[in-house]
Amino acid sequence: MANALGIVSYDDFIEIPGMNDSRSMPSVSFLGRYRLIDFVLSNFTNSGISSIQVYLKYRPRSVIEHVGTGRHYNINSKSGKLRILTGETNVHNEIYHHDISAYIANMQFIDEAHQDYVIIAPSYMIYRINFEEVLETHIESKADITMLYKTVDNADTAFARVATLSIEKPRKVVSIDTNQGKFKNRHISLSTYIMSRENFLTLVHLANETSSLFTLRDIIRDQLPMMNVQGYPVKGYVACINTLEEYHRVSLELTDYAVSKHLFDPSWAIYTRTNDSCPTRYTDTADVTSSVIANNCLIEGTIKHSVIGRDVVIQKGALIEDCVIMANTTIGENVHLKNVVVDKFARINHKVELIGSPNKIVYVKRKDKI
Repeated sequence: MANALGIVSYDDFIEIPGMNDSRSMPSVSFLGRYRLIDFVLSNFTNSGISSIQVYLKYRPRSVIEHVGTGRHYNINSKSGKLRILTGETNVHNEIYHHDISAYIANMQFIDEAHQDYVIIAPSYMIYRINFEEVLETHIESKADITMLYKTVDNADTAFARVATLSIEKPRKVVSIDTNQGKFKNRHISLSTYIMSRENFLTLVHLANETSSLFTLRDIIRDQLPMMNVQGYPVKGYVACINTLEEYHRVSLELTDYAVSKHLFDPSWAIYTRTNDSCPTRYTDTADVTSSVIANNCLIEGTIKHSVIGRDVVIQKGALIEDCVIMANTTIGENVHLKNVVVDKFARINHKVELIGSPNKIVYVKRKDKI
């Protein structure tokens, strides 16, 4: 068992208008059966980390319902615990509501943790990693902090506003900047930090004393000259879900088996809350290609290169292309959707055509009727 406390953090700039109206980002549906938070929690528990704290900025209900006690992530209640925590102070202005303020508000639970190390990771970064191996490398390097990063060649179109790292040989982090989309090749920070619990507590208190607006990223950037901060490269698939367009692009990209096998591995399960339901039914008018279809759907129309959630009805004559359709949605006869994200419980009942583009996705809000 890894000697580390796992912390699922949040970041202020992650907000997708519409999707955030009724839920927090960690509980956003992904690939029909998962939620975004499933990937970081599975990475923790598969790595032997069973003491986990999940920090939520707002609207915790959907995350609480989904993760429950953590049993479906193989968290043993006798040797581990999963806590859902929020910033409990009276925040009069949104600018004061950030990760450091949440840690300060819940310092009692951090102080009570007996693990020697802390691993902080967000839920909006999608990747597979063995944190036990990362922790071993961190300890051997004698670094103050280890930061995960991915070297990419599409930073100009993806990973908007996330941190980028400048790294000197062998892997020393010398600066932290923000991706403005000006360059293709960047070292993208995964906003994942490994450090001793002692260092973590010191940084949290120092950030709080330095500025009421400082985040963990801010204080690490501020302390870089005085600390040994090492980068740890992630070689596999990495995606950042921080815009509607990236949510759409990544969802459709993972319908390709050649791509998805770099994220999913039979020996590294991605756990989620199970939903016992019937298989999807396909009528003789159904035509489905290059798509991911969840359980208990009724498919009578045509679906091309799309992701369809649970309990969705696609009626006869409907054409769904390059779309993400969330659970409990009905798409009526002869409806044509292309480059559209349809949120849960929506009804598109009348003959209609909604056409977006990869750079401008059409979003149909939760419970909407069209």
